[in-house]
Amino acid sequence: MSLVHAWLKIRFWKRVLLGFVLGALAGWALGPAAATWFGPLGDMYVRLIKMIAVPLVFFAVVNAVAALHGQKSMAKLGGRTFLWFALTAVIAVGVGLLVGTIMQPGVGVTHLAVDAEYVPKDVPSVAKVLLSVVPENPFHAMTGIGTATNAAGETVLVAGKGSILPVIFWAALLGFSMVKLGERTPRMRELMGEGRDVMVQVTRFVLEVTPIGTFGLIAALVGEFGFSKLLPLGNFVLALYIACALHIVLSYGGLLLAHRLNPWRFFKGAFPAMQVAFVSSSSFAAMPASLRAATHNLGVDKDYAAFAVPLGASIKMDGCGAIYPALCALFISQYTGVPLTADQYLIVLVASVLGSFGTAGVPGTAVVMATVVLSAAGLPLEVIGYLYAIDRVLDMMRTMTNVTGQVLVPVLVARETGLLDIDVYNAGRTDIGIDAEAEAA
Repeated sequence: MSLVHAWLKIRFWKRVLLGFVLGALAGWALGPAAATWFGPLGDMYVRLIKMIAVPLVFFAVVNAVAALHGQKSMAKLGGRTFLWFALTAVIAVGVGLLVGTIMQPGVGVTHLAVDAEYVPKDVPSVAKVLLSVVPENPFHAMTGIGTATNAAGETVLVAGKGSILPVIFWAALLGFSMVKLGERTPRMRELMGEGRDVMVQVTRFVLEVTPIGTFGLIAALVGEFGFSKLLPLGNFVLALYIACALHIVLSYGGLLLAHRLNPWRFFKGAFPAMQVAFVSSSSFAAMPASLRAATHNLGVDKDYAAFAVPLGASIKMDGCGAIYPALCALFISQYTGVPLTADQYLIVLVASVLGSFGTAGVPGTAVVMATVVLSAAGLPLEVIGYLYAIDRVLDMMRTMTNVTGQVLVPVLVARETGLLDIDVYNAGRTDIGIDAEAEAA
């Protein structure tokens, strides 16, 4: 046990970074064989994270809403949260357009071919997306089961078609029902609170596997991907990474300073969640880490965070829904030699912001968002097929940007509404797994 304790005493982010470095070295040394040997470690980690996400959200949201008792206005908090989601998305589009204009990733690129594995995405209507938020069967929604139409035109159940938004809707409805019933449901309220505490503890256990999962995911990525696919589109990859980095550091950092918060403290507390997002390329998979970072490291009120962070994991997509579509639009403009008009720039801005809300919970968010924006601006969609071969590398940075914003907005709103524990925020915590301080709390 002394070895385990020694391992746990190492800062969480350092363990994850070690897994990243060792994974990259293993992938480089073994090549494609690394995916066979170490890929299952990463796959198992992602499965574990996804395993805890839905029950964690369910119990946390029910408990948060049920604990209101008229003390907090969820409508007011929700309005502020959506406003900051939209404002930061507008800034992200601006950053993407600025970097794309300066770096010109589409200039000098010739004879691109659509990736053979690219399948065009069907963009659902706004009405369909809104209807999908209300689950036909809440238990199907919680188990990741949805509906699809088969060749015979029949509606059938399909695994892996679920979304987190119906779970949030159902959990919030249960919570509001308990508020309405008041003291007639004390045992139910207590059960939901205990369920949340249990899931928080399970989350701590699972997050300790992150270094191992990081090792497997990065080893498989480096071994299987190599550098051959990156070379023709290296300038686009560089432009995306620079745009995302500028948005995280300058935009988010500036907003924190405007709220009289130390940006370094925020990035230090959010860094473990950012690491998980980078290696997993999934906001949903990173959500347990984001929720833990927002409350334990940054001092956001637990009840508010339980509502805001899962919602952000569904609709707050600064990387996938704002920066990436903006760069795609400029890339195709520069590649074809046809400059964008002022109207097209405006359409890219509006479509990126509204589309990120309108495609909430749709699989393949970045590809869908790019499809929405390019279609709205009247640009050819082939660019998505050109970039599909390197999408996994792009998605790492896009997702890290998404998750950083998903943690940032609750911090800003909590600061504005008195729901931020400034002492916790300034404490500089960096661990989101098992730690003695959390166990004693």
